[in-house]
Amino acid sequence: MSEARIINCETLYAGKVIDVNREQVELPDGAEVALEIVRHPGGAATVALDDQDRVCLLRQFRHAAGGWLWELPAGRIDPDETPQRTAARELAEEAGLVAEEWNDLGPMHASPGVFTEVIHLWLARGLTSQPVAHEPGELIEVHWLPFSQALDWCHDATITDAKTLIGLYRAKAMIQNDLDLLSEGSGC
Repeated sequence: MSEARIINCETLYAGKVIDVNREQVELPDGAEVALEIVRHPGGAATVALDDQDRVCLLRQFRHAAGGWLWELPAGRIDPDETPQRTAARELAEEAGLVAEEWNDLGPMHASPGVFTEVIHLWLARGLTSQPVAHEPGELIEVHWLPFSQALDWCHDATITDAKTLIGLYRAKAMIQNDLDLLSEGSGC
């Protein structure tokens, strides 16, 4: 068996965003364990880069984190919505941006020991502004920073949000790879 098998599942809490289950699971090696699992539909986040090599970051109030965090525009995947559609919707709502070009930066697991949430990361370019449409209860400031400064903030722990750290690092790696391929092709 390569996957775990759920033997028994008890829903402890069913909420608007998450469900919390107590699950009796048979692991691939045959062992049985009792786990508490937070089930989440997943999300998408976007590294939005403009033509001046600036990245859009949100300064957002997060009660669970104890205050203000620097984050990428991101949100929960709605039913029957693709991760890219979620990324585009959230980019428009939270940052007031529409992108022409989308590059997949891959998925990430924020806390796979407890949460089922997978966050899909994207790099967006060819940006056009539009009005933001923040949801009630969202405290969000939209900021533009040089991409290099955002990466510095990853190094000095100004940015602590996992999806933002991983998204920025993966975007940097993709951009560097594209530059390396260009220089190899130019014969330099």
